[in-house]
Amino acid sequence: MQPRNMSMSGVVDLAAVKAAQEAKAKAEQTRAEAARHGGGGAVAPADLVIDVDEAGFEQDVLQRSAEVPVVIDFWAEWCQPCKQLSPVLERLAVEYGGRFLLAKIDVDANQMLMQQFGIQGIPAVFAVVAGQALPLFQGAAPEAQIRETLDQLVEVAEQRFGLTGLTVDPDAEPGGPAVDEVAVGPYDALLEAAVRALDAGDLAGAVQAYKNVLNDDPGNPEAQLGLAQAELLQRVQGLDPQRVRRDAADRPGDVAAQIAAADLDLVGGHVDDAFGRLIDTVRRTAGDGRDEVRRRLLELFEVVGTDDPRVVAARRALARALF
Repeated sequence: MQPRNMSMSGVVDLAAVKAAQEAKAKAEQTRAEAARHGGGGAVAPADLVIDVDEAGFEQDVLQRSAEVPVVIDFWAEWCQPCKQLSPVLERLAVEYGGRFLLAKIDVDANQMLMQQFGIQGIPAVFAVVAGQALPLFQGAAPEAQIRETLDQLVEVAEQRFGLTGLTVDPDAEPGGPAVDEVAVGPYDALLEAAVRALDAGDLAGAVQAYKNVLNDDPGNPEAQLGLAQAELLQRVQGLDPQRVRRDAADRPGDVAAQIAAADLDLVGGHVDDAFGRLIDTVRRTAGDGRDEVRRRLLELFEVVGTDDPRVVAARRALARALF
């Protein structure tokens, strides 16, 4: 299972990266607070299967994926294989006892989500873990295969993200809170202001809000990531993409041209292209120019997320290019 970052604004783009990083940070905060207060609340078995639409996707899937892996069942009323698969997934959601949450999405009523995930046919099953989407399988798979896939998903969620799932209480009232309320952190208001500024296109405001947090807390991981993302958006604002890419193609050894093109690659969701371009530039350059490219590449690693498989592979490639 290979992950990809998801958001409502594109399959793989900077806003998606932001959503994934926010989900990871929220997962870490939730786990820390739960441990501090002796654990969270419990959900009823009925709450392990939910219907999700486009309006609720951000909250019901992306945000919940910071607490528990969310398996998405894309279905439609007219789809006969869906009628075979959905009851199996619903039964397994209860049987797995909170180790994943099942979100059912009617593709007829939610065409945008179907396009976001690049779905060509249904039934199609994805998972979202800490904001990252993983394609699981398509079609009415045998139950043994489904169980094997779910076991792998649960293992990935626990080992890579530390998500152990939800506590299920058969006596809990359906629709109750899944976890105890998390205490508000000292910088939550500033971080929220920065996110709102990003969403509104106020890049200067977002940069300043993140810097305000870092002035008091230089090691704040969410502010560090947010600042890198906002500054990336600032760098590409006003650029002429055609000219930038033409300059990069005409001048492969031009450090500034390659860095500008890599920024555009990343904002457009072409993560591997951005990394590959800068690694190739490292191989072709030396001295201060080479060091400038290396620093920009490390900044882009932080934007995507240091545990992303593409970053891990690019780090190895960078080491080979340098040494």
